[in-house]
Amino acid sequence: MTSSSASASLPVLVAGGGIGGLAAALALVRQGFQVKVFEQAPEIGEIGAGIQLGPNAFHAFDALGVGDKARSRSVFTDYMVMHDAIDEYQVGKIPTDEHFRERFGNPYAVIHRVDVHRSLLEGAQETGKVAFQTSTRIERIEQNAEGVTAYDQHGEAYRGVAVIGADGVKSVVRQQYVSDPPRVTGHVVYRAVVDKADFPDELKWNAASIWVGPNCHLVHYPLRGGEQYNIVVTFHSRQQEEWGVTEGSKEEVQSYFQGICPKARQLIDLPKSWKRWATADREPIGQWTFGRATLLGDAAHPTTQYMAQGACMALEDAVTLGEALRVTGKDWDKALDLYQRSRITRTARIVLSGREMGRLYHAKGVERLVRNSLWKGRSAERFYDAMEWLYGWNVGNCLAED
Repeated sequence: MTSSSASASLPVLVAGGGIGGLAAALALVRQGFQVKVFEQAPEIGEIGAGIQLGPNAFHAFDALGVGDKARSRSVFTDYMVMHDAIDEYQVGKIPTDEHFRERFGNPYAVIHRVDVHRSLLEGAQETGKVAFQTSTRIERIEQNAEGVTAYDQHGEAYRGVAVIGADGVKSVVRQQYVSDPPRVTGHVVYRAVVDKADFPDELKWNAASIWVGPNCHLVHYPLRGGEQYNIVVTFHSRQQEEWGVTEGSKEEVQSYFQGICPKARQLIDLPKSWKRWATADREPIGQWTFGRATLLGDAAHPTTQYMAQGACMALEDAVTLGEALRVTGKDWDKALDLYQRSRITRTARIVLSGREMGRLYHAKGVERLVRNSLWKGRSAERFYDAMEWLYGWNVGNCLAED
């Protein structure tokens, strides 16, 4: 369908006001569209704890016009490091210093999710072209030759030129068009942010650090100028898990970390809240565009956290969507097809690589010995070569070549 004057004046509807939805809104405004963002929560905000940002995320922030905001709220790390949680053996260490930044054109950083969201929200609000509607859950989409109609939980109808389903891991838009089940991993995650004063001095490294143990691992890194530290405790559950968040207990966590060295083990005594996240992903799909409806971020490719790329992929999706609209002259049918073709392989690689990393992190017995020998003597340059496919992404190479 070509844009008639009627449909040209309609906004793009974005389901979801999280990181992916706000990034999509920014990308769309930069292509001249009005955008309406629907968020089911009573206010536009973000929960959660720290996340990691590769150079690809900063390329995306820059393309969305909020690079300076995101950098001002980030902690730039000196290295990434993996230790064996049983004997403290250093499995691998990758410098993220000036050489890393020169190679990939941007830094590696850690940041609070709230600060990523705030940077995008400020950018969207400053455009004056993004309308927000809270306490609104998009539940059904209809399409015709003039565009899309989205219906909320009260039956209210909203007309748009297209709809972007950025409504997260339990996406209603995906449910309507794909209706595939989640794949529960059996991994359980506890997250906490603790103040610097409560964090052990001997672990106050300016690094993204991981301790890997049999069927468990721990991650820690600084946040907010080193005033706080993010801790993520993960283990492979003994029981059948159901996807979702429940109350856990310190006793449960401690039972999974027997035999862990004292230096790493002290981390599990730090969290004050014991919310328990049973994680899931979904099988990668070969189609997530359906007419004038498409998926973005976790709605399109929910993944485990082990590649530290969930938010980064949502940011990339948004930039790619904007670029696809630009190069196709805002022909929605061509643009959504190009967007999908440009993203499916890359995001599937993240989902599948995440599963493999989960296996590596939780290796035991002989697999642990193999894991610990994988990167012996590897130079920084060889690590960087292996990361090129991931961190070398930017707005100039984001579109699939026909």
